[in-house]
Amino acid sequence: MIHADLSDRQDGWREQLWTRRLTEDTFEVACLPFFTYGICHRDVVTTDSNHLLTRVVRKSGHRTLRVALVVEHADRDQIHELLHGKVVDVCLPHLPPGTDESLFVEALEPLAEAGALHWEIDS
Repeated sequence: MIHADLSDRQDGWREQLWTRRLTEDTFEVACLPFFTYGICHRDVVTTDSNHLLTRVVRKSGHRTLRVALVVEHADRDQIHELLHGKVVDVCLPHLPPGTDESLFVEALEPLAEAGALHWEIDS
């Protein structure tokens, strides 16, 4: 397990990233980073002596789909179930190289326009 430094957003913030060790200071990301931009599932990264992420060595080509539901929205639970169903339909928690994200975009865009959520795809 390593950490990504997020102190540029708020002092002391870090995101814990589950990884697979490749060498003493090189790791493959084995999770879906939510707060750390530019790091995706299966990217290879290096760390310093404190296990803080220092740089990306190799991009995997995977992309991360982030969705934040608007808490006050009346249909929040129904929207959550709809989105969870879309993820289950394609059997993926992330977007591997070559994945067509149109299934997600078609579901997300009308909800975003209605003010129910915010979304983005990071690579």
